[in-house]
Amino acid sequence: MHPLYLLKKNDMNISKKDINALTAELSITLTPADYETKVDNAIKKVQKQAAMPGFRPGKVPVGLIKKQHGKSILVDEINKILNEALYNYINENKIEILGNPMPKEDNKIDFDNQTEWTFNYELGLTPNFDVKLDNSQSFVYNTVKIDDELVEKYLKDVKRNYGKPSNPEVAEGKDVLYIDIVELDADNNVVAGGIFKSTSIGIDRLKNEAAKAKLTGAKKEDKIIINANELYDSAVDKSISLGIDKEVAEKFDSNLQLTVRNIARMEDAELNQELFDKLYGAGTINSLEEFKEKIKGELALMFAQDTDRKFVETVEKTLVEKLNITLPDDFLKRWLMAVNEKPLTKEQLEAEYPAYAKSMQWKLIENKIIKNNNIAVTIDEAKEEASNYVRSQFARYGQMPEDNEVSKIVDGILGKQEEAQKIFEGLYSKKVLDVLKTSCKLDTKEVSYNEFFGITE
Repeated sequence: MHPLYLLKKNDMNISKKDINALTAELSITLTPADYETKVDNAIKKVQKQAAMPGFRPGKVPVGLIKKQHGKSILVDEINKILNEALYNYINENKIEILGNPMPKEDNKIDFDNQTEWTFNYELGLTPNFDVKLDNSQSFVYNTVKIDDELVEKYLKDVKRNYGKPSNPEVAEGKDVLYIDIVELDADNNVVAGGIFKSTSIGIDRLKNEAAKAKLTGAKKEDKIIINANELYDSAVDKSISLGIDKEVAEKFDSNLQLTVRNIARMEDAELNQELFDKLYGAGTINSLEEFKEKIKGELALMFAQDTDRKFVETVEKTLVEKLNITLPDDFLKRWLMAVNEKPLTKEQLEAEYPAYAKSMQWKLIENKIIKNNNIAVTIDEAKEEASNYVRSQFARYGQMPEDNEVSKIVDGILGKQEEAQKIFEGLYSKKVLDVLKTSCKLDTKEVSYNEFFGITE
């Protein structure tokens, strides 16, 4: 026999029966004593607000209110009672559940002819497991090697990003051409009433090498004939650039005449004192070597987040596979089908469930680490985190908000449950990361940028 637990509180009977180690059933029996007072109060509230021809406002007879609204009021109040009873019982008995209680399909409720009902719910239970973190466990902790090659690559980006525009006479491989496009017929004559479009094309973004070759070296007012399929990689590209329907673009393969109206080039900025002062303030950086050292520090800080992210991914994959936590899969699949906002087919569910299960397993592991290490996040920490986020968003646009303005926005963020939850979850994850880094042995290794990000040349 399955263990049976009974709670009788205010004459409300709630019983729990374990189906197996990962699922249980809760039964709640309601009698008139459990709901009559609340239903009567709800009816009186409706009566006070009711307006009906022949009666003064608030003076509609209770009998008419019951006749028109009695059943819906009864159902609404019972749902409130059930919801409160369910979660009170779960919290008071410290039952750790996955998902939410699911009403049993075999519930047979007749609100018209019964006054006493039993509601059955299925629970998915959190499995028992433990997570031990100590120096006996070693995890790879790769960092990006900030070498001269990486610094030089960053310098090129800086020079390009802070460069100055120019309009050269002859086009090179990275220039942008401003052109007029007209459609040609089979004899390369302009089609009367055909396509005419003024647009721009970045030579280095073209995938067709023949097209790149034809445009490189072009001068202002040059007329270049090129086939549409050379110039555009897909029907979608043709449709957008030429302003024609996609269906037309799919069959369009005519030659086009491109007339060059202008050439734009971004000249690289010089690595001089003017640029150093612009980036960091006057006199902060006074030489190219100081600039390179500054860049090394910025790169190390920038890649630190990537390092931690990959480290957590490694730990997650390792612990999920090692612990192999068993979940109430059947229950969770039914629950996901029930709560998904968009209709979910069984085929979609089966395809997506393995990834969901791994995510759930990691969340359980993370929660266990939080519990084992007494990790907590205070409201003050959440406010500080939200404040840093707000200030960083202003900084992106070169603005410095006043403290009271930041506080107002932070209150707005934390006042919204979904946004506040993101802030708290992020802080918990940071604290879990700190525990992982201090409790376990880190196999630290410097690797190249390409190796770290899995780039193959």
